[in-house]
Amino acid sequence: MARLLALDYGYKRTGIAVTDEMQIIASGLTTVLTEDLIAFLTDYFKKESVELVIVGEPKQMNFEASESEVYIQEFLVQFKKMFPDMSVVRVDERFTSKMAFQTMIDSGMSKKKRRDKALVDEISATLILQSYLYNK
Repeated sequence: MARLLALDYGYKRTGIAVTDEMQIIASGLTTVLTEDLIAFLTDYFKKESVELVIVGEPKQMNFEASESEVYIQEFLVQFKKMFPDMSVVRVDERFTSKMAFQTMIDSGMSKKKRRDKALVDEISATLILQSYLYNK
C-alpha cells in the first residue's frame, strides 16, 4: 500500500502529515513555507509512494467557504498541473488549529513550544489526516 498525505494549507506555511504504508497511523511530517510546497511535494513523491493527498477545507461556522479557500483553490490548480495523476480529497478542517493547540497543552508542552505556529500547522495536518482515516 502507499501512504496518504494531508496538507493544512496556509498562506505562509503548510503543515504536512502522512500515514504509515499500511494507512493506519497518522503522523506529523513537517511544516514548509507555502512558496516551497510544490518543490517539497515533488521531492517527497519521488522518494515515497503516495496514494492520495487530503487537503483541509476551511469553512466558517455557517458552512460557507472561508476567505483562505481562494488561495487553496489556486494551489489545487497548480497541484493538478504538476501531479495530474494524484487524487485529492478535501476534508473539513474547522477547529483543527484550536484542537492542535489544546493537544499541545494537554501533552504538557511548554508555552514557548506552543507559540511555534509551524508546529500547530503540522499537528493540524495530522488531525485532518486522522479525521479522514476515521471517516473513510
